[in-house]
Amino acid sequence: MSSNSETGLSLEYHDLTKHSYWSIRTRPHYLDWDNKPSPFKVYPDLEPIALPRDLIRTDAPALRSIATIGVERSDQVAPNLEGLASILYFSSGVTKQKTYPGGEIYFRAAACAGALYPIETYVVAAELDGLKAGVYHFNPGDFSLRRLREGDYRAAVINATAGNKRVAAAQVCLIYTAITWRSAWKYQARSYRYHFWDNGMIVANSLAVCAAHNLPAHLDMGFLEEDINRLLGIDGERELSLSLLAIGADEDPEAQGPDKIDVPSIDLKTVPLSKEEVDYPIIRKMHRASSFYDPQEVVAWRSARFEREPDPPEGKTIALLSPPIDILTGISIEEVVLRRASTRRFARKAITFEELSVILDSATGGIDADFLNPTGAWLNDLYILANRIDGLEPGAYHLRRDEKALESIKGGDFSERASYLTLEQPLGGDASATFFFMADLDRLLERFGNRAYRAAQMEAGIIGGKIYIAAYGLGRGATGLTFYDDDVTEFFSPHAAGKSCIFVISVGIPGKRPLY
Repeated sequence: MSSNSETGLSLEYHDLTKHSYWSIRTRPHYLDWDNKPSPFKVYPDLEPIALPRDLIRTDAPALRSIATIGVERSDQVAPNLEGLASILYFSSGVTKQKTYPGGEIYFRAAACAGALYPIETYVVAAELDGLKAGVYHFNPGDFSLRRLREGDYRAAVINATAGNKRVAAAQVCLIYTAITWRSAWKYQARSYRYHFWDNGMIVANSLAVCAAHNLPAHLDMGFLEEDINRLLGIDGERELSLSLLAIGADEDPEAQGPDKIDVPSIDLKTVPLSKEEVDYPIIRKMHRASSFYDPQEVVAWRSARFEREPDPPEGKTIALLSPPIDILTGISIEEVVLRRASTRRFARKAITFEELSVILDSATGGIDADFLNPTGAWLNDLYILANRIDGLEPGAYHLRRDEKALESIKGGDFSERASYLTLEQPLGGDASATFFFMADLDRLLERFGNRAYRAAQMEAGIIGGKIYIAAYGLGRGATGLTFYDDDVTEFFSPHAAGKSCIFVISVGIPGKRPLY
């Protein structure tokens, strides 16, 4: 039975997983390196289907790609195998490999907390040029697909989404899941938040690459978990279904497959991730509490798209600058993904207000998702600590998206405070600017139920992923950071009173921290 409307469960989880000055010191967590989980899910009994490594380079400008909100019509209704391989590589593929004493790290296209990579990608496809219809698991380790089911199972996804028309029209659906233990090994019960941040980063890349390929792409977070779990052969306990990305748009009803399809259970052998796993029951409780069990819940979710009127400004507003054309037509999305990393040190130098404006404008324009009107609503407010911005006074600001302007909240150099708020990490204060995503959870939960908690985290992850791409597209650096939850709210209050910090990302110029 659904408990989505019992929203006290989300608030309970959120409160129990907050960081504070004292929680960090009284509840230390030590990493068991001998039990670190593998970052790859391996099906030992399934033959790999190698993906083409001659990847398509669209050369589409990165900043325009992330700013694109949906592709309504296109001559190309579905990717071929080479196009699918490119989308998978530039969103979830291994782009760098680093060897260190004791092992190797395989860095991927999208940023991920702790480089733990809890997100798995599955492909449900019609017959494509170069690929048979089926349900596949994508393995970034050997850049291959493994077929879990043969045949066109898109009808199962359509049914799970209660007949979502965008899903019904898609030729390919990427399904994202999270294997909790990979994140929980380091981040414990707070990992459920990280699942959606990490998934959001991948979705940001996927949306941008699909836009570069001129392919429609639509994010769907409203679906019946049990149906999707059954289709993929996952348990919904250790591995959780998070989101769907419908790609392509064919208006031919005959191409959408049958209305009904039998989905027999599958139980495929996988290699254990580590010697043992530590369970955090509150994560499973939170996921069940925000799951849908009836198609009418899914329909209600889509019809309850969040809309709101902006509050009047409380302080002085400063209009964002319009970017020159050469910035918008600069480096390609593929090149940015390949150069992206997570900055480990910022040089305490300034970026320009023009650069900040470009990052904000291109990253916050909207998302084509089932829970949002693409250009008319958002779940998170964006607050900014401008530490070093040429052309902008240091201080705390609130982004007024509708007006493309910054609202001044308080002036002053808050670099040291930014470091403290980001779990006392120098990165938050050394950066040129640190962005705080904040949401009125009470208001969102009242409108959407517990599912809103997932959506708020996901939206922050997607916009954070776009900020990553924009920063590296400008030759700057970025990194996601964790935070002292209630201290962030207190700092930005009274403007942010009643809002919860959801996610934090810093942007600046990479480099060694100066000695002083």
